[in-house]
Amino acid sequence: MSGDRYLISDQNALYFLTFTVVGWIDVFTRKEYKLDIVDSLNYCIQSKGLTIYSWCLMSNHLHLIVRANEGFRLSDIIRDLKKFTAKRIIDRIENELESRREWMLNQFRFAGRNLKRITNFKFWKDDNHVIELTSGMIDGRLDYIHQNPVKAMIVEEPEHYLFSSARDYSGVKGLVKIEFI
Repeated sequence: MSGDRYLISDQNALYFLTFTVVGWIDVFTRKEYKLDIVDSLNYCIQSKGLTIYSWCLMSNHLHLIVRANEGFRLSDIIRDLKKFTAKRIIDRIENELESRREWMLNQFRFAGRNLKRITNFKFWKDDNHVIELTSGMIDGRLDYIHQNPVKAMIVEEPEHYLFSSARDYSGVKGLVKIEFI
């Protein structure tokens, strides 16, 4: 994707990804927005050739360990996921009860004001923090993802956080269909 400081060189390799909302805006404080991300991840698994090994949705960013299945391109999946979720969540902000509506829409409008490809709002930052993982890096990144809500003092134990694959790794079925590393 254009704007990436970290490039996806092998479209089917294993990657650690982070997607961040522009301005680090805490969008994912509402259940509906979080479930939009969950539904979109599951759709990408079912229909777009994405395999997810780990994930954690925080208030303003999403961490993933993923790969694209053979015959699919990870860059295309990321592009489609970010485009769809941005439109879906902004539509919710515009049309449903949201106490921060005007402020958030102004922030998203401001973020996209100088970009020709943006018609109204920019939701996600362009650059995806993308790191191709080797076998020696996997455990550290997996732990980093699952410890995110613990370090943020949202939960005491990683598996208590509903919007994370830590639940799956502890034997409790999570919200997103993952594969184990």
